[in-house]
Amino acid sequence: MGLTVDIKKKFKGFTLDVSFSTKGGYLGILGPSGSGKSMTLKCIAGVETPDEGRIVLNGKVLFDSENKINLKPQERNIGYLFQNYALFPHMTVEENIGLGLRYPKGATFSARAKKEKEERVRGMIKLFCLQGLEDKYPNQLSGGQQQRVALARAIIYKPHILMLDEPFSALDAHLKDNLQLELVKLLKHYEGEVLMVSHSRDEIFRFCENLVVMDQGRSILFGKTKDIFRQPSLYKAAKIVGYKNISRCKILSSHLVRALDWGLDLKVGKPVPSNTKYIGIHAEELQLLEPPYEDWSLKELSKKDNIIKSRVEKIIEGEKEYHIYLKNDEIKNDPTKSVLLCKVRKDLWERKGDRVNMYFKIPQEAIIFLE
Repeated sequence: MGLTVDIKKKFKGFTLDVSFSTKGGYLGILGPSGSGKSMTLKCIAGVETPDEGRIVLNGKVLFDSENKINLKPQERNIGYLFQNYALFPHMTVEENIGLGLRYPKGATFSARAKKEKEERVRGMIKLFCLQGLEDKYPNQLSGGQQQRVALARAIIYKPHILMLDEPFSALDAHLKDNLQLELVKLLKHYEGEVLMVSHSRDEIFRFCENLVVMDQGRSILFGKTKDIFRQPSLYKAAKIVGYKNISRCKILSSHLVRALDWGLDLKVGKPVPSNTKYIGIHAEELQLLEPPYEDWSLKELSKKDNIIKSRVEKIIEGEKEYHIYLKNDEIKNDPTKSVLLCKVRKDLWERKGDRVNMYFKIPQEAIIFLE
């Protein structure tokens, strides 16, 4: 059971090349705008046709280029929640939800069938807390109410998979947190598989157990979401999941690398893989050292692992922390070297005196290896 996708499709100046498989649960597709995320969903839904490949859902072949199989969208039993919810503006809440029900081709829409449809629509309205809104039109609803209507319409006929395409992109920032929590509750009423597309790292991390990372039309990494965020293994994937500090590196020994872009030699806690071309460090994992480092001699400092005397290049204040951009003090005037970003709690930073020259530590375990 689950979903298997292995497809290719050429567009003008762009080629979609996607491969992954799931066995139920929540799968996220993460990537920058234009990376092919939404196009992948459209191919699965049957809205777009791949040039080659195969798509199988719960053992049912939806598309197979070799065997000339290409089921129509209405034959695929897929629920699709679009970015803007795609509610019909001339239909009421009740009518929009009822539109999700499908009946076999040629079936007679009897009085009994009509009654069953009405009962199922009423059930969804109650389940999604839409009582009193049955006769309202989409433009009379809030963003959260529109989301609930669209979701009710998508799952009323019990699809095998529910696909969410940037489900929060049409919402104001202050609404997103509440609606994300609400969506988690609503999805408990759906028993099938969920496939969610987003360019937001936070959304994917919050919702999805498994993850596909996409870049320029290609699926470049697939695995457990937490594992990929912790150790993305690829340079491009590290950029996409949020690593701000990435440097080209040279392997000096099994436990020593030179960060070429920072002008630093760094010790690492485990053997460096031979295919390592870059290293990465999360901005939250750089440690601002406490005094009395002013008393350290150069000899003492040289004995301490991965401690750098840094010159602060720029400070940006956030709500709870400062973003400190710093440069290795030894190469501060070298324009070819890049800065490091360190996020420091406000209470820690504000009790510092000298904010020009600081000492930071890069923990060995915080350094990741990238191809």
